[in-house]
Amino acid sequence: MVIPYRGYGTPDCVYLKGHVLDDRLIYDSQREDKRKKNLLAMLSRYVSEGIPDIRVEIRFNGEEKIVTTDLQGLFEAKIPLKNPAEGGWQKVTYQVLDEIVDDQEPLEEVGEVFINTQKNQFAVVSDVDDTILISHATEALRKLRLILTKNSKTRLPFTGVASFYTALKTGNPPDSNNPIFYVSSSEYNLYDFLEDFCDVRNIPKGPFMLQELKTSLWKLMKSGGGSHNHKKDKIMHLMEVFPEQRFILIGDSGQKDAILYKNIAEERPEQVLSIYIRDVGKEKRAKKVNTIAASISNEIEMVLVSDSYEAAKHAHEKGFITDAELTRVKNEFEEQQTRPESLVGQFADSQ
Repeated sequence: MVIPYRGYGTPDCVYLKGHVLDDRLIYDSQREDKRKKNLLAMLSRYVSEGIPDIRVEIRFNGEEKIVTTDLQGLFEAKIPLKNPAEGGWQKVTYQVLDEIVDDQEPLEEVGEVFINTQKNQFAVVSDVDDTILISHATEALRKLRLILTKNSKTRLPFTGVASFYTALKTGNPPDSNNPIFYVSSSEYNLYDFLEDFCDVRNIPKGPFMLQELKTSLWKLMKSGGGSHNHKKDKIMHLMEVFPEQRFILIGDSGQKDAILYKNIAEERPEQVLSIYIRDVGKEKRAKKVNTIAASISNEIEMVLVSDSYEAAKHAHEKGFITDAELTRVKNEFEEQQTRPESLVGQFADSQ
């Protein structure tokens, strides 16, 4: 199978990637799925392997480029465009040129790329675990239990995330079509899960920039672990690709987002508009974030927030979102507080 990932770029150049993998069982997740099905679905994501030395033809905006997969089955392409592409989401076609098995059916998939004209108000870079998706990233056993027993329909977002991110995407003036990029330490094994999760929860879609594919069950136990420096590298890359774009950075206090974002703000102060750090409820981590925020040597604000509504109020004060969008965030936040499944800026044992 060929799995294209959402790409990004400017009207003059696009960045695309994907994997060619051996076939794996695909489970269509449902809210009523039992734990056994969820377990099998997650395991299938980690037992499939990439296929190396396979040629993939990429077709976009009248351009064609042939790339070859690496040892992990990954293909990547930077494609300069002779004719400028239109802004927004555009279709890309990926076709596997080599026969991998006898009598193979043609492998072709259609993916998407976001063309950022940089004429919008700002772009958003967001972490995933414990920023939009409740993950217990700092508690290995609880995190693993969630990964293995829940699915994209039953994992929970933080209260108000969908309306807050929609408000940022809408911007001020409305319809700014501000892009959102999700930069996470999760691996590409979880790509389809994350896409479906955001779709189900009405969280605006955007490219996912993840860690390299893991191809063993042992590595599943360490999902999302390791160094988080790759997140800084990916964000700096985005800033180089979109040099005229300013960014809002969103993360959480559970890991190292605050220090990573501080370093980025000091290296690219002209491109960082604001930083939001979700408080995961640990007092020591909150104090550390506040210390880091006070040490940023420019006028960029790093704000520690308890929930999405608090972040939205600050964004409204700064003119990032409209009155109407703030009201929508407030209404969603208050409505979700009454649901049994909801969480308001904190973790729950039911997860």
